[in-house]
Formats: sequence, structure tokens, C-alpha cells
Amino acid sequence: MTYTVGYIVGSLSQKSINRKLALALSRLAPPELRLTEIAIGELPLYSHDQDSSYPAVALEFKDAIKAADALLFVTPEYNRSIPGALKNAIDWATRPYGSNVLNGKPSAIIGTSPGPISTAVAQQHLKTILSFTNSPVMGQPEAYIHYSKGLIDDKGDIQLPSTAEFLTGYMRAFAAHIQRHHHDIPDL
Repeated sequence: MTYTVGYIVGSLSQKSINRKLALALSRLAPPELRLTEIAIGELPLYSHDQDSSYPAVALEFKDAIKAADALLFVTPEYNRSIPGALKNAIDWATRPYGSNVLNGKPSAIIGTSPGPISTAVAQQHLKTILSFTNSPVMGQPEAYIHYSKGLIDDKGDIQLPSTAEFLTGYMRAFAAHIQRHHHDIPDL
């Protein structure tokens, strides 16, 4: 069976190293996963005032999440948390009350940064948020990728074999996580 994985890049930059990581993960994913980006850059700032009349871009965003079998969040860390654009997107996905498209959607979190602790703190914040939205987040393996210049080329190839091997294993674990949640098999 093939699963569609919508990936959401927390950075709005087209030159983001997390966007490069998402491309690399698409290339390393097992054949049963088909990754496609769910863009967040055009979403306006969320306001409760729009709950009764959602903008078209927000409806399209929610529909893209509904169409995905799982979600992969690829995010940088800004000021020891997730980027505001990513939090805004999650707010759109879960509103109005009773129409949370993250509910029950298996997910995973990964990120890269040149900093020594990479995206560890942002990922912990995002796990808390996704837990509240009832999106079952893959717990292990965790992946905090320390980015160095040249780690990922423009085609999405990882240049360090040990990192490529780790990320291949990460994507296999994510595929198993998705399968468990789509077939109601409990986590071990």
C-alpha cells in the first residue's frame, strides 16, 4: 500500500536548509511513501473572526491535510520554538472548533540547524502542540540534524553517508508508524 505524506516546512524561505532536508527525505523515503509539500506561506494570520467564512487558501490548506495519510513537519528553530508561520498554519488546521484536520493524523517531526543543539527545543514545543491536536507523533527515532555547508546538495542528496543512513532509517520508522496507525496496531 502507498501512503501520501504531506510535508510542511516551517520556514517560509525558498532557500531554507529545512526545505533542502525535506527534498532529501523525499528521495530517501521507502517506496510506500509518496511525499508532497503542503505550503503554508500564503496563509493569512489566523483570526477567530474568519471561522464563519474561511478564506479559500485556508480551505485548500485543510483539504490538502485531509487528503494526506500522514504529515511530516520539517522545521527550523526560531528563538527556542517553532516559527510563527508554522504555529499559524496549525491554528488554521484546527479551527473552527470541531473541524480539526490534524485529529488522528499520524505525524513525525524533524529539523536541521547549524546550531549545536539543532532543532531540539522547537521539536519539543511542536510535540506538545501536536499532542493537544490529537495527532499521534512518532516518538522514536528523534532527528535533530546538525547542518553544515554541503551536507545536502541542490538535488537533495545527502553528502555524508552516516547521515544518509540515519535518515533512511528514520523514514522507514515513519512508514511503520503510519502503517500502525492506519491499521490500528498499537505502538510497541
